[in-house]
Amino acid sequence: MGDPARKVPTFEELLAEIDRLPEHLSGEILEPGVIRTMSRPDAPHRRAARECQWALRGASADVTGSGWWIEQEPAVRFDDRLFNPDLAGWRIERCPDPPHGYPITLVPDFCCEVLSPSTARDDRKIKLPHYARSGVGWVWLIDPEIRLVEVFRTERERLWLVTSAGEDETPRLPPFDLEINLAPFWILPKPAEPSSP
Repeated sequence: MGDPARKVPTFEELLAEIDRLPEHLSGEILEPGVIRTMSRPDAPHRRAARECQWALRGASADVTGSGWWIEQEPAVRFDDRLFNPDLAGWRIERCPDPPHGYPITLVPDFCCEVLSPSTARDDRKIKLPHYARSGVGWVWLIDPEIRLVEVFRTERERLWLVTSAGEDETPRLPPFDLEINLAPFWILPKPAEPSSP
């Protein structure tokens, strides 16, 4: 006689579990019934996310009164999944007031994921295609390790790589009409000290 079918926890049960995590951990529901927990990001990740948000201030409705609502690490519900993109943006024409609620249920127009060695595979394999299927118009992937920003656009529920930039370039990256200096995004390795004779 086999084991009875295991009951898959509901979204609400998983969300309550995430809310009980210790402060040094965060959680996402990447697949129905499954929580991925991760520790808070390290310095290269934090720096890239912080500098990206700072670079987008010229498009932020908080600063300009028009454009975008840009949120850092919002909890966003995508049907039976919960993602915490490093940055998410909502066009003010579609979302006149800052998105509210926990979790936010209005699908963003823009999401940005900063890749870490422990999360990069899931960000690319699970979150990226799910963003496209959910109607997120633009997705950026920022890789601090190789100092690269990739820009994807959604068309017919598929993401297409539009452009990429890195190192110390100052590109205009869609969907924002801003020149973005990428040099501050990266923590560069310290030069090796010369060895003693």
